[in-house]
Amino acid sequence: MFVNTENKLIWKNGSFENWDDSNIHVLSHTLHYGTGVFEGVRAYMTSTGPAIFRLKDHTLRLFDAAEKLNIKIPFSLEEILDAQCKILTQNKLNEGYIRPIVYLGNEGLGLRANNLSVNVAIAAWEWPSYMDPDAKKNGISIIKSTHSQYENPLHSGNKIIGTYFQNTMALHEALDKGADEALMMDVNGFISEGSGENIFIVKNNIIYTPTTDHCLNGITRQSVIKIAKDLEYSVVEKDLAYSDLISCDEAFFTGTAVEITPISKVDKSIIGTGARGKITLELQKVFEQTVSGNNSKYQNWLTFTN
Repeated sequence: MFVNTENKLIWKNGSFENWDDSNIHVLSHTLHYGTGVFEGVRAYMTSTGPAIFRLKDHTLRLFDAAEKLNIKIPFSLEEILDAQCKILTQNKLNEGYIRPIVYLGNEGLGLRANNLSVNVAIAAWEWPSYMDPDAKKNGISIIKSTHSQYENPLHSGNKIIGTYFQNTMALHEALDKGADEALMMDVNGFISEGSGENIFIVKNNIIYTPTTDHCLNGITRQSVIKIAKDLEYSVVEKDLAYSDLISCDEAFFTGTAVEITPISKVDKSIIGTGARGKITLELQKVFEQTVSGNNSKYQNWLTFTN
């Protein structure tokens, strides 16, 4: 994905610096051991200006994940919320992707991460479609990966930097085999998630999604569950087998990057009619209305930067 970084800034530890001048030391503890956390946040253009989707929820999760690693972020929640709004404005973006990251410094190297500086950086850039623009309509193909999700819920349930190599390997495996995405199973052989997305299936007008025992409880996932229930659909969280996916009527991924993207093919099996299902379409429409500021029911999910 090409990112135009010309004249872009990055917020780091309370001040702005030029994109190309921003760096960390080669002996940063996080570079070697993955001791850090991050978030992925989206901003959308609305009729009243740029708005960030569920900013506080994403930022609370950032603080929660850091706390689980015994990392104390040296800024308040309000300061990090404000910084994410400001980086969007400073980079003159009406919409885009925001990436906060918390990492440890280079004051010492070794597993004993004592007395190391805690650093926070926030970048924002234009965000074109994560997949083929037609994917939202036609769906994508996925394969069952040979790489399973982590057994430890701390790893699979939080955006911890050092735990994502498994997801990267799963995605590369799928791409090498000509698919668009990977399906990861949990340690018990149940469906977990995609390489960076939550998964839902629809059967007989009931929506099912895996429990969060071994997958991330995504913010978009939570939003879709709320929207679906408000539309009076039954949403069931349960252990799902691979056979449940193969035999379902509809399937779709959710996530900050993919939003709501239908799944049309799993390995050699066509899902439903092989096209976007009616429930998937209905959820997409409400979600798009929501993030664009055209659905007053979920207005509190938007933080306007103007």
